[in-house]
Amino acid sequence: MTTHGPVMPVWTCGGCGGPWPCATRKRELRAEYAGAPVSLALYLGAYLVQASEDMPWAPAGALHRRFVGWTREAGPQGR
Repeated sequence: MTTHGPVMPVWTCGGCGGPWPCATRKRELRAEYAGAPVSLALYLGAYLVQASEDMPWAPAGALHRRFVGWTREAGPQGR
């Protein structure tokens, strides 16, 4: 079980205090959803919807990059 869960409604990391998902949680999620990138995107998409409701002042593009956009970046294995 991770300590790097979201602290809502401010969406900071409960483990390190950075913006959630933090670098540690991203690594954990990549490992947890290895081979299932669509499932990972759907999981994070649900969080994106919640975060957009909690932070209506945040630009939509920035929230998308923060919650979902990183899932398409190359992972540690060059995917």
